[in-house]
Amino acid sequence: MRRAVRRQPRRDPRQLVLLTGLSGSGKSTVLKAFEDLGFYCVDNLPVSLIETFSDLHVESGGEIQRAALLVDAREGEQIGRLPALYRKLRREYSATLVFIEASDEALLRRFSETRRPHPLGHDRPVREGLRRERELMAPIRKLADVVIDTTRFNVHELRQFITRRFTNPDRRPLLVALVSFGYRYGIPADADLVFDVRFLPNPHFVPQLRRYSGKHRRVARYLCSFPQTGEFLRRVAGMLNYLLPHYIREGKSYLTIAFGCTGGRHRSVMLAEEVRRALERRGYAAKVMHRDIEKSAA
Repeated sequence: MRRAVRRQPRRDPRQLVLLTGLSGSGKSTVLKAFEDLGFYCVDNLPVSLIETFSDLHVESGGEIQRAALLVDAREGEQIGRLPALYRKLRREYSATLVFIEASDEALLRRFSETRRPHPLGHDRPVREGLRRERELMAPIRKLADVVIDTTRFNVHELRQFITRRFTNPDRRPLLVALVSFGYRYGIPADADLVFDVRFLPNPHFVPQLRRYSGKHRRVARYLCSFPQTGEFLRRVAGMLNYLLPHYIREGKSYLTIAFGCTGGRHRSVMLAEEVRRALERRGYAAKVMHRDIEKSAA
């Protein structure tokens, strides 16, 4: 007797992405990344036309399988209609709402560099425009399927994130930034997780190793000769294996993990490099920044 085989339902190849967020957060860069992925992109589409475009998208007979529509505060008060519209779209179509944001400090810096006025504050300071925009966009942000904080992304990392996320819709990428630092220079203000590694033996007090940084194999070999180093790395790896999937499910797109030693030149550097390699072996995107590696070189 032949066993019946349950067929998996075919995935709808059509994708409709509504892209919105704060002014200066990088929405244009994200839209360009969607365009490079083959999405049909529309910038500054009026909210009143989204439903019409959605109908055309479905009825196009496959000519436009993937589309990305950018709507934002340039719509003025009309943007307030987006939450109700998106709830309706989500019931009828395969739609995704992506919200792009950044910290006030990052946005203020970007507006200062470009010398452009805020779209909601031509006659007001940029900070006031940002405040009004956050209030206006708050209901939309609550509905978002994906929230991307671009504060610590550069342009290339942001485009890479969009590529990884939307090339395979089932995947939720997370960019992990590993920062080494010296406690004598202060803890990084933007760190999500901080590990104090000053419990390890300090290569600074080994004359043959003092002039090398933690990136040198001789320093790495010295630190790995102590059992507590391997134990620490195993425990950190286990904790991150547990935490990262939870962060991804919550929509976190960027995580900063800081490792601190006294001067930020030996122990923290070596461990940040080791954890980066461990994360990359597990398929995570990771980058390393050694904040204080040159400060203690003397």
